[in-house]
Formats: sequence, C-alpha cells, structure tokens
Amino acid sequence: MSIGKQNYRVDWVDYAKGICIILVVMMHSTLGVEKALGETGALNAFIEWARPFRMPDFFMISGLFLARRINAPWRDYLDKKVVHFAYFYILWMTIQFALKGYGIYAEGGLTELSRQYALGFIDPFGTLWFIYLLAIFFVVTRLLEGVPKVLVFAAAAALEIAPIHTGWMVPDEFAARYVYFFAGYWLASQIFSSAQVMWQRRLFSVFAILGLWSAGHSWMVLHGMSDMPFVSLLLGLAGCGAVITVATLIARSGGAHWLRYLGENSIVIYLAFFLPMSLTRTIGLKLVPDIHPDMLSAATTLMGVAVPVLMFWAVRRTPLSLLFRRPTWAGLKPVAEPKQGWHSGGHDSLPQTQIR
Repeated sequence: MSIGKQNYRVDWVDYAKGICIILVVMMHSTLGVEKALGETGALNAFIEWARPFRMPDFFMISGLFLARRINAPWRDYLDKKVVHFAYFYILWMTIQFALKGYGIYAEGGLTELSRQYALGFIDPFGTLWFIYLLAIFFVVTRLLEGVPKVLVFAAAAALEIAPIHTGWMVPDEFAARYVYFFAGYWLASQIFSSAQVMWQRRLFSVFAILGLWSAGHSWMVLHGMSDMPFVSLLLGLAGCGAVITVATLIARSGGAHWLRYLGENSIVIYLAFFLPMSLTRTIGLKLVPDIHPDMLSAATTLMGVAVPVLMFWAVRRTPLSLLFRRPTWAGLKPVAEPKQGWHSGGHDSLPQTQIR
C-alpha cells in the first residue's frame, strides 16, 4: 500500500498520540480508583507494563517537529514554545485550584492555599507537569543548538540513567524525560524512515518484531528490572519504537479514525481529563460502593477521554474557546518567519496540532 509522504506522516503521528493520551488517562484513572477502593485490579498490571514507555513516547513525539522552528527568531520561538504552554498551564492550574482549593483552604487556611498556588509556578501542579516540562525542553534545546547533538544526547542519557531523585518535579522529570524529547528532535529523520520501513514490510514480519519486543519487555517488567539503570532507558526507547510501529500499522489499515482524532486533540484531553475522571470516580463510588476496581477504572478512563472532547466541541465557537485555544492577546507579537525546512506544514509539536 502506498501513501503520500505528508499524509503518511500525519496519520501515524496522530495515531501514536491517541495511544499515548489514552494510556495517560488510564493510568491516572486506575490509580485514583484503586486508592479510593483500597484494592487493585487487573488494569494495574497493564499500566505498570506500559509505564516504561508511556511518557517517553509522548515526549519523543513532541520533539519530532522541532526542527522546523528551532532557528526561528527568538521572539517567535518563545511565543510558540514557551508563552503558548505557559498560558494553558496557568489557566488550567488556576481552574484546578478553583475546584480543589476549598479542601486546601479547609486544612491550612488562606496562607496554605496561597502558598501552594505560588508553589505551582516553580513546581508543576497535579497532572499539568507535562506541558510545564515541554516549555523547558524547548528552551534548553534551543540554547544547546550549537553543541554537538551526540554530546547532548549522551548527557541526557546519563541523566536518565543516574537516576536523579531530589523530590522536586522539574529536576527529577527533566533528568528522566529529556533524553526522549531530544531523541525525537535529533533522530526525527531516522524515526520517520523507520516508520516508513515498517509501513512497507510484510505484516508477518512486523508482528514478529512486535512479538519479540513484547516478550522481552514483559519479562523485564515482570522481574522488576524496569527501573534499573540502563534498562529503563532501553525499555523507554524500545517502547517508543513499538508504539510508533503499532501506530503505523493502524494508519496502514485505514481504520480507527476516532483514535486519530483523539491524537489530534490530545492536549484538549490532557488539560481537562482530571475533571470528568474525578466526577465519574466519585459518582461511581456513591452509586455502587462495592464496584470492581477494573469496571470503575474503565468507566473513568472512558469519561476522562470523551468528556474533554465534548467540552471542546461545546465551547469552540464561544468566548469560552479560550479554554482550549490561546487567544491572540495571550502571545508575543510575531515577526517574519524564516523559510521552513524539510517537513514544513502539518504538525508543529504534540500539543499544537489543534490548539493555536
């Protein structure tokens, strides 16, 4: 089956993003339900199995299209890679505090509420740490543009292998995740070429490759090796390749358009899933106190994925569209952009496919 380069690229990237966002929502939903019920279900084993590659793949895909803007004027670069994410982070952090603030206020008063809100500007709050780290990654990568890329990759890999545990989100997650983001940026051509190869290979050989990966990955996770130095990096990179391969197969089939749509709107889901997830868990526990954790986890995952998309549809042509689309006033005045590179058009970065 043949397909044009641009359509091929867009298809599998969106499918991969769709897979990733579902895994992220499933993880938060399952852990929240299990904490509330005090017991675990079968889904816990699955989210632990996916943990080595769940966020690494999200960050790798985020770096794939950085080359088109890495040499843009600093003002434009900061607008699209820092201010853009800062706007959504501050907005949704404030929304989360508005919804959760009463509990904080009841326990510690106004002083504690103010302290935690201020702390959110230097230590990412709740589920929003991903977009906070993305802005940092974009700036660091631009500042390191003159450094040989192999050295940057080696340093980033060393940080992941260390590992580093300071208790603060930014340094810990930077050390654990930057290598995948930089790999997506540096190795973008090789990643696209590898996906093209998988697209053209016989299905039997692709499934054989995935089977070997799954067996090796499962064995290491089952034996508690996934957090070991070097092994975690290996599992992360290999898992990224597996997700890309699966996404390529789905795109090759021409089906599951709903998954592609979720990928196109992955940031919409990421920003808002906490609300329907929490509501579904609370209502489910009240209506069916003895519900099986897997049933409630599945329900909260479904609502966490679907409701943000419905919210987006409901507000996209109203003033409330600013929840998911950055308004023009929340940005820096653009300057003329340089001529774009080899993959101009299509995606810019993971969260900006639909949100401008």
